[in-house]
Amino acid sequence: MKIKKEYLILALIIAGLLVYLFMRKEDRTLYELPVLPGISKKDISKIEITKGKTSIVLNKKDDQWYIGSRQYPADKNKIEDILDACEQLTLTALVSESKNYIRYDLTDEKKISVKDWQADTLIRHFDVGKAASSFRHTFVKLAEEDRVFHARSNFRNKFDQTADNLREKTVLSFQAADINEIHITKDKASLTLTRTKVPQEETAKNEDKTEDSTTQPEKIVWQRADGEMGDALALNRLLSNLSNLRCDKFIDDRKKEDFTLPLYTVQLKGVQEYSLSIFAKLKEDDPNYPATSSASEYPFYLAKSRVEQIMKNPEDLLKKPGPDEKKPEPQKTKSNNTN
Repeated sequence: MKIKKEYLILALIIAGLLVYLFMRKEDRTLYELPVLPGISKKDISKIEITKGKTSIVLNKKDDQWYIGSRQYPADKNKIEDILDACEQLTLTALVSESKNYIRYDLTDEKKISVKDWQADTLIRHFDVGKAASSFRHTFVKLAEEDRVFHARSNFRNKFDQTADNLREKTVLSFQAADINEIHITKDKASLTLTRTKVPQEETAKNEDKTEDSTTQPEKIVWQRADGEMGDALALNRLLSNLSNLRCDKFIDDRKKEDFTLPLYTVQLKGVQEYSLSIFAKLKEDDPNYPATSSASEYPFYLAKSRVEQIMKNPEDLLKKPGPDEKKPEPQKTKSNNTN
């Protein structure tokens, strides 16, 4: 009897534990995640991003995005990241109901508030906190909710931007192969080189002639008006540095017309014409150089390292003659001036 009684007590304990564990499991799921209405990024026409006392307003016009009342063009890739995060916002779990937002960076000082608009209608409003410890989720709070949720993926950095960071910083863009003339001015020296086709030199005097030997092979070179050759490697490097040139920062308190007497100017001709001018530093200890270009309405700064790559002396872009070569004599009918 004593053994049966002990078995009965043990069975009751086990049953109690099972009920307890079952109820704990049930308690953990006694909530429902808010159902977010689906939105398409194509429908979003305005985004307002607020952090602390700073607010950035992005507006779409004719499929292009602009920043603020001055309508600065926005960086397409960064805007696409923001739109993707807004469209794909997905809640995965409830994190807290305590209204203690400090640990999630969802206080008024640290949260990033995001509002998405379709025309005049607010279609999504949420606050972005810090990334979860796994870095696979982000803490978020919906505007109409006090609770904190996990949202899928780590995306706070997409919204944690300044207006300047979101600006399109490409200040020159072209295909190097389309350029057929380069004109450079530095201080009082200048140089003009034209992309030209010249006959290919024979590689061997006794080489067998082909059936098409009447056609003289040609090569493309950079050449000055007096026949002096440009350094192809140096010129290709220069065009590469200029072909997708991005600035470090824009100069918002000045206009292009405020900058005169450039230290260096490069003008390019091809399918279109392009130009870049680099000016003396505004202050001696400035790390960057002010510059203007034909493709930007605003003056901007270029980093010293970038300027050093671009601002070469004109004579450094000419081909150096080999030990057995002589520099071509200037043609009598043409001036030796390289302007």
